[in-house]
Amino acid sequence: MKAMILAAGKGTRVRPITHTTPKPMIPILQKPVMEFLLELLRVHGFDEIMVNVSHLAEEIENYFRDGQRFGVQIAYSFEGRIEDGELIGEALGSAGGLKKIQDFQPFFDDTFVVLCGDALIDLDLTEAVRRHRQKGAMASLITKRVPRDQVSSYGVVVTDEQGKVLSFQEKPSLEEAASDMINTGIYIFEPEVLDFIPSGEPFDIAGDLFPKLVESGAPFYALPMEFEWVDIGKVPDYWQAIRSVLQGHVRQVQIPGKEVRPGIYAGLNVAADWDRIHVEGPIFVGGMTRIENGATIIGPAMIGPSCHICEGATIDNSIIFDYSRIGPGVQLVEKLVFGRYCVDRNGDHFDLQEAALDWLITDSRRQDLAAPSPQQKAMAELLGSDLAVSHAH
Repeated sequence: MKAMILAAGKGTRVRPITHTTPKPMIPILQKPVMEFLLELLRVHGFDEIMVNVSHLAEEIENYFRDGQRFGVQIAYSFEGRIEDGELIGEALGSAGGLKKIQDFQPFFDDTFVVLCGDALIDLDLTEAVRRHRQKGAMASLITKRVPRDQVSSYGVVVTDEQGKVLSFQEKPSLEEAASDMINTGIYIFEPEVLDFIPSGEPFDIAGDLFPKLVESGAPFYALPMEFEWVDIGKVPDYWQAIRSVLQGHVRQVQIPGKEVRPGIYAGLNVAADWDRIHVEGPIFVGGMTRIENGATIIGPAMIGPSCHICEGATIDNSIIFDYSRIGPGVQLVEKLVFGRYCVDRNGDHFDLQEAALDWLITDSRRQDLAAPSPQQKAMAELLGSDLAVSHAH
């Protein structure tokens, strides 16, 4: 069976991570989120998979290649152009991406599934397809009920008693929301749906195609299903996803590494004397990371591979990406450290180089680290709760 993974977006709401990492490659404990989707598709018999790519396309293609090692076949549809030797991404929208593939050579010739490349799901796709066919649907979207106070974060789906889609509300206010069923970005289509999509122009599934289907009276249904759905569309979502995984709330993600203490998981060759580090799980530490004595790590927390956590540093409810050096005495509370950026849980971030704070948090591979000047220490103290430094050596 055939499927499509939507992987062409720029991921603007997950910046600064997506400056260098496309959204489908964002790691959930060292494993790209798209890899979990491939595993799910394979289990349900979807082994011919198209992936549309644009922003940082080579990152996705170089990792997944033709899909052999994941037990599936993958081909890619690039959306963009080359200018002065540079690849310039120009995404065609989720529906436009489908049409481009079909125009190239008809690929979608039977019921197929479309998934967004930025969510962890454990949906029973076999059952979803069965319900889609039972309805005689041309298009189905999988919906999920969310607590009423969360509806304004999502696209709300309004249906009749048979489940036929009548209308949509994009992020309605609580008072205006006509339903608590939301669009999860998981779709099941028949090939005829492609007749509703124009060729060669940007066209979105939710924003453009679905209103067209409703207007035409096409057999278009919502399929409410109970399943785990962890969206990582925004920085707060990602932060919450990692916490949920570490707390054991996400069934399909096993914490990798070896449990060296209850709730403390470490990858290969982590240099740490756990008796001389204050640690409260759950935490995961990637391989070849060094944690100096006197550091404090309070979970849920993830520290990537090849990091260096210095004496007196505190990592509290934070996510540290690979090759990060957290200097002596730096206190990170509810922060995400990614390269030269420090991000709080709401997505606000600052550039450590621009702020002349890259002596506090920097690349662990740097050899040129000098002791901080009195002015640098004073600047760090001024940042206070944003990035506290209890003492700097």
